[in-house]
Amino acid sequence: MMLFSNLRVLTKNSLSVVFLLGLVVLAGCQSDPDIDINSLVDSVEPADVLYNQALANMNAGKLTEATRKFDAIDRQHPFSEYARKALVLNAFAKYRSGRNQEAITNARRFLNLYPNDPDAAYAQYIIGLAYFRQIPDVTRDQRASARAIAAMQEVIDRYPESEYVDDAKAKIRKSRDQLAGKEMQIGRYYQERKEYLASVNRYKVVVQQYGNTRQVEEALARLVESYYAMGLTSEAQTAAAVLGHNYPDSQWYADSYKLLQTGGLEPRENKGSWISRAARRVALGTPS
Repeated sequence: MMLFSNLRVLTKNSLSVVFLLGLVVLAGCQSDPDIDINSLVDSVEPADVLYNQALANMNAGKLTEATRKFDAIDRQHPFSEYARKALVLNAFAKYRSGRNQEAITNARRFLNLYPNDPDAAYAQYIIGLAYFRQIPDVTRDQRASARAIAAMQEVIDRYPESEYVDDAKAKIRKSRDQLAGKEMQIGRYYQERKEYLASVNRYKVVVQQYGNTRQVEEALARLVESYYAMGLTSEAQTAAAVLGHNYPDSQWYADSYKLLQTGGLEPRENKGSWISRAARRVALGTPS
């Protein structure tokens, strides 16, 4: 009996000590000007209030504040209808504010959670836009171009009736032209150093894989130059013939014709050449 009585006294005294310690800590926090007690507790606001505040901030161009509100909805009301709406709008707001990777992350999360949602096409489109915005000039790595193409192709393949298809196709054309431009930049680099086989391989990629970009015209002319320099006159003549057939008024064709004439040659297509086969397979210079 004495044991239980002592235990009760000990427990009561221990609780008192804990309570007093808590008061001391609280008092210390209140006296420290660098600590905001209110910040220690994440205040919860109604989802609709946060959502409307976020929309108002978006309309006012306050994108950082809008994303903060959308993030709060996701954190405080993760299973609400407002959380679903906020997630895709948050992706757009982050894209508009230049936070491209965060926009991609939000949009992908939306697609994982709501793959059949009416806004799924929009989320996929945002991913494509975010990658497209990151495409650098042709002197730099073009992985963003390839990713933009893949993302926009998803829009076309998965949501063929969506309003974003036309712009997705336009972005793909521009991204493909960028990839072709990169091949041209490397090809010219090799050609300037008289590494003609390496330059031919780069121009060949443009003609075979990017024949419907604006880069193909120069690629054919560069093939004429490179093949002529290598002494492969039949291939040079074929490249010039294909160039003249597709771009008869081109300055590139005029220059290629003059180059062949210096050797007593003229454009003549060899139907067995890879250049001729590529021209038959692809509508050169015609956007897809």
